[in-house]
Amino acid sequence: MINQIDVFSSAHSFKEEDIRDKAVVMIDVLRASSTMVTALQNGAKGIIAVEDMDEASKISHNLDAKSFMMSGEKNGVTIDGYDLGNSPLEHTEDVVNGKTIMLNTTNGTKAIRRCSLADQIIVGSFLNLDAIVEYLQNLDEEVLLVCAGWRGRLSLEDILCAGNIIYELCEGDLPNEARDGAKVAFGLYEKFGDDIENSIKSSNYAVRLKDIVSEDDLEYCCQRSITDILPALKEGIITDINGKKQ
Repeated sequence: MINQIDVFSSAHSFKEEDIRDKAVVMIDVLRASSTMVTALQNGAKGIIAVEDMDEASKISHNLDAKSFMMSGEKNGVTIDGYDLGNSPLEHTEDVVNGKTIMLNTTNGTKAIRRCSLADQIIVGSFLNLDAIVEYLQNLDEEVLLVCAGWRGRLSLEDILCAGNIIYELCEGDLPNEARDGAKVAFGLYEKFGDDIENSIKSSNYAVRLKDIVSEDDLEYCCQRSITDILPALKEGIITDINGKKQ
């Protein structure tokens, strides 16, 4: 299985055709993936990932205003007029239960849209890492771990998550014939994986957002395998295909 896995370091590191007919795990630890996982864990009906505010506006006109909420950020800051930002901690059960969440973020939702030719798209984070690993163990098709990154650049936290997934899949013993992207992610996880939280807090993206993103957000997103929620995109809506809450 591990020989069928590759890693893209950002949403701009591949051509859309490279994704065609493959299984994709989109990873945006800070914070779109973590927000999606948490919203579904707390009872959100589904998530619509949009690329920009214009698309969000067009889709919202076709929905019952009471049935959905607008969540998102631009450069880390909550978008004016939206109900929620991109903080997973804002997506509590009393706020999102039974609602469809329309999510618009700088990197994560755009990464999902760039993967539109994939056979399937799963959303991965540290929060649901075990669920991702278990799911991938049962797949026969080629898998691409797509790190959202930041504006086309590598983000350490996303690569670490990809490396953690690979490490668990190969039980810490990466075969020599593994693909280069998998080797890089695995190697970074081996170096920094013993202290995920501090490694992420010192990453370029976390430092860039230190005056915008709360310390609680960062700490929350670093937790590993606290839920078995497995978000997947089907017919434009991201829902939990595990179909259960922990």
